[in-house]
Amino acid sequence: MVTVSVKWQKEVYPAVEIDTSQPPYVFKAQLYDLTGVPPERQKIMVKGGLLKDDADWSKVGVKEGQRLMMMGTADEIVKAPEKGPVFAEDLPEEEQVVNVGHSAGLFNLGNTCYMNSTVQCLHSVPELKSALTEYNQLGRSNDLDHSSHLLTVATRDLFNDLDKNVKPVAPMQFWTVLRKKYPQFGQQSNGAFMQQDAEECWTQLLYTLSQSLKSPNSSESPDIVKALFGIEFDNRIHCAESGEESTETETVYSLKCHISQEVNHLHEGLKRGLKSELEKASPSLGRSAVYVKDSRINGLPRYLTIQFVRFFWKRESNQKAKILRKVDYPLSLDVYDFCSEDLRKKLEGPRQVLRDAEGKKAGLKTSEKTSSSIDGDVKMTEAEESSSGSGEASKTTQEGVLPEKEHHLTGIYDLVAVLTHKGRSADSGHYVAWVKQENGKWVQFDDDNPIPQREEDIPKLSGGGDWHMAYICMYKARVVPM
Repeated sequence: MVTVSVKWQKEVYPAVEIDTSQPPYVFKAQLYDLTGVPPERQKIMVKGGLLKDDADWSKVGVKEGQRLMMMGTADEIVKAPEKGPVFAEDLPEEEQVVNVGHSAGLFNLGNTCYMNSTVQCLHSVPELKSALTEYNQLGRSNDLDHSSHLLTVATRDLFNDLDKNVKPVAPMQFWTVLRKKYPQFGQQSNGAFMQQDAEECWTQLLYTLSQSLKSPNSSESPDIVKALFGIEFDNRIHCAESGEESTETETVYSLKCHISQEVNHLHEGLKRGLKSELEKASPSLGRSAVYVKDSRINGLPRYLTIQFVRFFWKRESNQKAKILRKVDYPLSLDVYDFCSEDLRKKLEGPRQVLRDAEGKKAGLKTSEKTSSSIDGDVKMTEAEESSSGSGEASKTTQEGVLPEKEHHLTGIYDLVAVLTHKGRSADSGHYVAWVKQENGKWVQFDDDNPIPQREEDIPKLSGGGDWHMAYICMYKARVVPM
């Protein structure tokens, strides 16, 4: 062991020990600790020139107490971070929501799974959340009753709580106001609140929001809920016996999938739901007669809600019994066949744009009819962007810059939420929401317990047993820019 001193720049390091049994690279590592100069940058002057990493100390001839000269540039001193490491659990709740990839669950307040699953499905609609946020500025309209105003505010606040929290939220205020507005949800049996029908909760909540979220300015969209969920029907009502015929229009907020022994797929059930019989007074016959009602969709929404008609009133048990039959439903639904001739004509252009875009993505040649009128790279857009069922393509401005294109419905919808029921009666059992998140991942919201799911498992909730089966499906419109 030899002790030397080392001079580097203006610094002198006395009493540096050299273990001559180790190669000079170990000595350089010692000097790196002292000076911050990496070994590969060190130039140490010894007899005969510069000290090499693998030199033989016996031949270098270093003596006890000798001063060695070193040259070289030190590494930049790493500054300590201004903030220490931040763990996920220490982040604000809003940032934790982004990291987790989904919003919070909802505590069950006592047979309130029907309410929780409804809220989770509707909470996934960004346009509805935006309209509720603006309600704070719009305020309550003069013709809106106080209980509807309170329920709208409670819905807005609950949606905000779900977005800001990772831990489960207790929807106490929302539940209190819901029962005040619709007393049937406050029914009790033996001192406990009873299970209710999720479809009734969905329908009543949307009806309230359709009244409260109407724009006070008549020039704007008068009813945001109608624009988001309303389905316009053209109905032809005729009586074969008398020859009478009439037409009418109506707006509904869901399509019905009627289930029978012949129905195996959603498409078949929807088709059956477009034709129905009703009995009413016939002016020409002077008595009641049977009329047939044929319906065609003449206006599509951004979000298409479908109810599987699984429950019917069973007199023997005095309750809603359940049809357990398996009915398959797709991840993507095309409703073109259910539309009126007028609407089909409006959909043809956007559907061709969509086909060309998908064909181009697959490496196929686009059709000549539309390729000249479509921008070279047509991109699919999400339905939450501004969408319109009609309108002409934008024209080039004088500066040669294309303005933002309008977005048109195609009649094709993608599944974004499923509300399931497990059990034998609508007023018992258990309801759960399965919701597609903005990141494309599916999450099962079983009250306060969010569970990630695989997309390929979602269509398996089609029934056929006592497991969870689809009761309400919500599809989101696929739109294209034109």
